[in-house]
Amino acid sequence: MVRPKKENRKEDILEAGLEVFAKRGYYNTTTALIAKKAGISQPYVFKFFKTKEELFIAALDRAFERILQTFENVENSQDNLVTKMIAAYEELSESNPNEISLQVIGFSVTEKAIQQSIRKGMSRIRSYTLERFQSAGIPNANREVTTFLARGILCNISFFIDLPELIDGEKNR
Repeated sequence: MVRPKKENRKEDILEAGLEVFAKRGYYNTTTALIAKKAGISQPYVFKFFKTKEELFIAALDRAFERILQTFENVENSQDNLVTKMIAAYEELSESNPNEISLQVIGFSVTEKAIQQSIRKGMSRIRSYTLERFQSAGIPNANREVTTFLARGILCNISFFIDLPELIDGEKNR
């Protein structure tokens, strides 16, 4: 099914926003830069997103939703659930690097609405992961979820600052 042109434009703006925010950060990004990337006029951005903050939050929400969808697609088994979820997240990180960068950037933005979006997204991921770990019978599920999330955030930071030895333990350069 083909989306109506208006819906395509909103999607184009969201994708352009993801890319520009990921490369320039929140504070150095303007709606003019996003509009240019999307190939539209700046006022057209505001037909879909009232503010830059609203567009950033929409992009963050997409990133968190995609993570949840990725984890939902992982088969449930106690023996290798954590390993499979890590592998799925690594694949997602490679296929959607802008969304990974956006999460890291989002942690540093001080606007209350963005911080609320980060809290909501992280809370949803934590709750879902805890539920999966508990239903798989993983011992000490709370502690394992904390470790899993901490490693994921470290992976994001490692990717964002291009320092793979944070994860790999050795310098690859």
